[in-house]
Amino acid sequence: MNRAKSSVRKAIFAIAAAVLLLLAGAGGYVCYVLFTPNFSPAQTQYIYIYPEKDFSDLCRQLQEAGCSHIESFRKATQLLNYQDELKTGRYAIHSGLNNYSLLKDLRRGEQAPVRITFNNIRLKEDLAERLSEQLMLDDNELLVLMNDSEYCAAMGFIPQTIKAMFIPNTYEVYWTISAEKLMQRMKQEFTAFWTPERLEKAENIHLSPVEVSVLASIVEEESAVADEYPVIAGLYINRLRKGIPLQADPTVKYAAGDFTLKRILDVHLRTDSPYNTYLHEGLPPGPLRVPSITALNATLNYKQHNYLYMCAKEDFSGRHNFAVTLAEHNRNAKLYHQALNKRNIR
Repeated sequence: MNRAKSSVRKAIFAIAAAVLLLLAGAGGYVCYVLFTPNFSPAQTQYIYIYPEKDFSDLCRQLQEAGCSHIESFRKATQLLNYQDELKTGRYAIHSGLNNYSLLKDLRRGEQAPVRITFNNIRLKEDLAERLSEQLMLDDNELLVLMNDSEYCAAMGFIPQTIKAMFIPNTYEVYWTISAEKLMQRMKQEFTAFWTPERLEKAENIHLSPVEVSVLASIVEEESAVADEYPVIAGLYINRLRKGIPLQADPTVKYAAGDFTLKRILDVHLRTDSPYNTYLHEGLPPGPLRVPSITALNATLNYKQHNYLYMCAKEDFSGRHNFAVTLAEHNRNAKLYHQALNKRNIR
C-alpha cells in the first residue's frame, strides 16, 4: 500500500515538474519573442501606418526597416492580440528595438514627429502640394481652407493674403496632423514671428505685417541676390511714400500668370489685374509668393537711400543698376535692352 502511494506521489511530482518545465519553457519563449532586440537598421528608419491599416504592408515596411525576424514580430502580435489595434501614424525604428517596445508604441499611437519644410513657394496650390508630400493629409484639404473666406477671416486674413501666414522654416508636427490643426499651428508660428520689435519696424514704415509680406514677396521676386534685398525694399518704400506706382515687373508676371517671362512687353504691362502695379498704385492685394524670412527681415531693415528706379544689369549677373532719376534709369534700361537684343531674347 505504501509502495503504491509512493508511486503515485512520484508520478504527481514528475507531472508537476514536467508542467513547470513546460511553463518555464513557454515563458522563456514568450520573453524571447517579446524582449529580444529584433531590429538593427544602420540608422533610424520610419514606418507609416495608413488609415486602411494593412498588416501585411506593415510587415513589409518593417523588413525594409531592418527587422531581423519578421515571424518573431508576427508571433508577438498574436501573443498580445495586436493585429486589430493598428493606430495610424509615423513610427521610428531604431537599432536594438524589441517587438514589445515597438508594439507598445504602435498600440498607444506614440508617433515620431516629422520635420516639415517649405520654401521657394509661389502659389497656394504649390504650398498645399509641398505640405501634403510630407504629411498624410491631402492637398485639397488645405486648399479648401485657404480659399474659404470665412475661415481665413477667422485667422485674420483673406484668401488673397493667407500665404503671408506661412513663415518658411522647419517645423515638427505629427504626420497625421489635420489640415485645420496645421493651419492653426502656422497661425501660432506667424504670431511668434511677429515680435514686438518686428511690429514696431513695420509700424515705422506704415505697413501691417501682411503688407510687409506682400512687399517682401516682390523684393524676393526681383532679385536672386539676397544682399540686394534691403536696397530693393528701400526703393519700393520710397515709391510708396511718394505715391509713385511701384511698377514692379514681378507683379506683371504674376498678373500674366507667367513667371518665366524674360522680357516685359507693352502687352504684358496692359494685363488687367489688381496685381499689375503698372496699372494700380500701391501694393497688390496679396503676396506673389511665400516670402522667406530673409526677405521679410530685409524689408523691415530696408536700406535708406534715394533710389526710385532699378533695372537688371546688362551682364545678366542677376544684379541690378539702381537710379535716382528717370534719365539715369533710362540709360541703364537702354543698356539692358541692347543686351537682350544681342542675345535675341524677345
